[in-house]
Amino acid sequence: MGTPPGKTPLIFRSPLEVLVLRVEGERMSNRLEIQFHDGRCIPQLGLGVWQTPNETAVTAVQAALQSGYRHVDTAAIYGNEAGVGEGLKASGLARSQVFLTTKLWNDDQGFDSTLRALEASLKKLATDYVDLYLIHWPSAHRGRYVDSWRALVRLQSEGKARSIGVSNFESEHLHRIIGETGVTPVLNQIELHPRFQQRALRQEHARLKIATQSWSPLGQGQLLTDPIVLAVAAKHGKTPAQVVIRWHLENQLIVIPKSVTPSRIVENFAVQDFQLDESDRSQLDSLDSAEGRIGPNPATATF
Repeated sequence: MGTPPGKTPLIFRSPLEVLVLRVEGERMSNRLEIQFHDGRCIPQLGLGVWQTPNETAVTAVQAALQSGYRHVDTAAIYGNEAGVGEGLKASGLARSQVFLTTKLWNDDQGFDSTLRALEASLKKLATDYVDLYLIHWPSAHRGRYVDSWRALVRLQSEGKARSIGVSNFESEHLHRIIGETGVTPVLNQIELHPRFQQRALRQEHARLKIATQSWSPLGQGQLLTDPIVLAVAAKHGKTPAQVVIRWHLENQLIVIPKSVTPSRIVENFAVQDFQLDESDRSQLDSLDSAEGRIGPNPATATF
């Protein structure tokens, strides 16, 4: 669709963040994007569908896309790729308008099995490519994540994955795949929220030009009753979730909050009309804790 007469898209670019104001029909939609080192861009705010049943994923994805989201994050292990694909189709949007991520599960690691796993995911998603394909966990005890990464490089060369990255990789895992293949992931998706900020790993990402994406960005709901978060939310007239999502955005993090409730999906997206001030950021940063991890530790996980 072209730009309506008299309305010109405004594009502001910085080295990492791209704010795009696009005209869609009669309304202007604001979308923050992060540019990968391969030149492609990912919408900074997306919908996560972890622990979302297939049938529920259909309505959640449809609601998200109809309310302005253009980024959906799923995974083979979630068991809802078919529902995500159906929700995308039901939204009425062209495939090219939606950034779609899925992930390789641990049992399918290895070169040939990774190639087959993406083919299975594409069939369920009813698409011939994904915008981003991730190795879900290093699962280092299997000893196959380097071969899996080589397979992702192949899949990217074939156009089946436009960009490739990893999830839950520690610095040692990143350096090994880069050292053995010469190919750097565009992104590492890790557990990250104000109580577990992963500052050292984020600094390493920045040095390697790897974007950081946050899973469990709301601390699996635990942050929504934190006194500091509640105080900042009250100050701005926003919900606790909106404040935490805004914290991620202002820290140049890609964030994928999960919800299956249409009103909350819309609410989570409405975070571009306010900014945190220095006091807010300082208070939220103070929540960081070495004991803040909620999910499994990639260094010790054996699944």
